[in-house]
Amino acid sequence: MKGWTAEQVAEAAQARLIVSSPDPLGTEPDRPGPERVVIDSREVGPGALFVGLPGSNLDGGVFAASALAAGAWGVLVAPEYAAAAAPPGVVLVAERPLEALQRLARAWRRELDAKVIGVTGSSGKTSTKDLLLAVLSPDRRTVASRLNRNTEIGLPLEILSAPAGTEVLVLEMGMRGTGQIAELAAIAEPDVAVVVSVGRAHLELLGSVEAIAAAKAELIAALPAHGTAVVPANEPLLAPHLRGDVSTVTFGPDGDVRLIGADGGHVEIDLDGTTLSLEVPFTQAHMRLNLLAAVAAARAVGVTPRGRIEAVISAGRGERRRLPGGVTLIDDSYNANPTSMRAALDDLLAGSVPDRRRVAVLGDMLELGPQAREFHLETGRHADHIGVGLLVTVGPLAAAMAPAFSREVHCVADAREAAALVPTLVHEGDVVLVKGSRGVGLEAVCQALTAPVAA
Repeated sequence: MKGWTAEQVAEAAQARLIVSSPDPLGTEPDRPGPERVVIDSREVGPGALFVGLPGSNLDGGVFAASALAAGAWGVLVAPEYAAAAAPPGVVLVAERPLEALQRLARAWRRELDAKVIGVTGSSGKTSTKDLLLAVLSPDRRTVASRLNRNTEIGLPLEILSAPAGTEVLVLEMGMRGTGQIAELAAIAEPDVAVVVSVGRAHLELLGSVEAIAAAKAELIAALPAHGTAVVPANEPLLAPHLRGDVSTVTFGPDGDVRLIGADGGHVEIDLDGTTLSLEVPFTQAHMRLNLLAAVAAARAVGVTPRGRIEAVISAGRGERRRLPGGVTLIDDSYNANPTSMRAALDDLLAGSVPDRRRVAVLGDMLELGPQAREFHLETGRHADHIGVGLLVTVGPLAAAMAPAFSREVHCVADAREAAALVPTLVHEGDVVLVKGSRGVGLEAVCQALTAPVAA
């Protein structure tokens, strides 16, 4: 937005422009627009537009004056904070600063005129987003959501961080309830909708997998005519939400984009009749499936992936690390639901040398509603069935896995206890999976396993 004037920024945000120049005398009326947008006053500096958002304990508008004093280009705040936000700097006022931020992001998305790919799903959306960045970047100037910025606040900030000249925006979209994906899509205006999966996450909030599918399909509903929907092949839950006026591309077994061969990191993909040979830094089955979704979405914006895919997968999404003593750590600690938990256990089995012990450190799966105990019990059964040698459950819900597990099992109350216990249980050559819902904090276990041993 550096090329925009203060007046243009105000118009895009539908905000009232109180002060339009950096000093009371107006000696720089044509000063360039903001270089970035921040909501944390600690990140303020020259060129930044600080947006004061209401919080649970404090309204960010109280930091408007200090933001300007720190050299911010300007501030966007609620009316009650405008008087304290004196120049130098631009002062913009909106009754609801978050909605103004979202309007500003939508205007910048239109200014960029980039292709926008929206990615959602019960599991796999972050990895698919990471893979899309990898397959698109060699051919298109691509920006993808960072970290977990997939909310009504994070998504507009990611759009606004995209520089002029961006050709493709890949935006992850999270969901906590009905209508949220629609809200995010109204800001992003996607050209391509990728629904990676529909699983039993957020059951507590939505009540049924049919309702979860409908919430994810809000992304498909937001597409313009002749847009592209990328969906799993043979997914009946999404069938009622497909549209005749958009192109639908399926991925997975029997899909338009399907895996026809795999040998370690080498995969062969049938892309609607064309064979692609790719080299990837992973072997997990669910990651290969996510790759198919990414290839389909890339093709929808005119890119055919080729050669080696230099993908950097976000932390806590199944990264394999070799530790001293020949131990392999599979860090899948970022999140979990019954579908992704089963897939991670299957990959633990598939990716292990037969004579190495498989260890599963599994935490609570949250937001599953009344069936939570049964889902955890089912996970324990599956861990037992595939031959996990040692199970450590973390949290009160995960403890329900223990009765279904016939080998060595330890139940602990929280991640702190698990971080103290697990390193004492792991033997040389073990393969250790760490997975649980975000709220359990199992990254502490991974940190304990990777910490240097004191001399």
